[in-house]
Amino acid sequence: MGKRFSEIGDQRREFIEQQKMFFVGTADSDGRVNVSPKGMDSLKVMGDNRVVWLNMTGSGNETAAHLVENDRMTIMFCAFEGSPMILRLFGHAKVIHPRDSGWDGLFPMFRAIPGARQIMDMQVDLVQESCGMAVPLFDFNDQRDLLENWAGRKGEQGLHEYWENRNQVSIDGKPTRIISDESVPIATPGH
Repeated sequence: MGKRFSEIGDQRREFIEQQKMFFVGTADSDGRVNVSPKGMDSLKVMGDNRVVWLNMTGSGNETAAHLVENDRMTIMFCAFEGSPMILRLFGHAKVIHPRDSGWDGLFPMFRAIPGARQIMDMQVDLVQESCGMAVPLFDFNDQRDLLENWAGRKGEQGLHEYWENRNQVSIDGKPTRIISDESVPIATPGH
């Protein structure tokens, strides 16, 4: 069993800031569990019990849909180089859209990346370290710029249309509220 902590602390904060990627896990009450890899230097530690991360436009919007109904979130980091470690942050999160009042206070902390669609604001209530001795070693080459280039070519209007057409419901048909706080019609998965 790993070590448990009530806060992130300085050493774990340093570990987080050195990582090139992290994984986010969420679920609603009865649908599929989603685990998503994230990169692009998009996570910031705001204190011992708070992290925020910039969510980019993608083919789905599962995390946002899950948080509408169930605010639980787990973030996991793995040491792919150096000493082995797995670090998990457990807590509760909320979605902040560009239209929300909290956006202007948080967004300037991030590099302005085309395609930014939400900020996830997580209150951490448990931190867990485990050994990570079975996690393979990988060499980091570079961040991919494909998503950033794609979003730049789409432009603001094109991204808004993409959100409207492709990001309003989860794969289980749950609303993401990307366009507004009002519910959207629930789609039947696969249709």
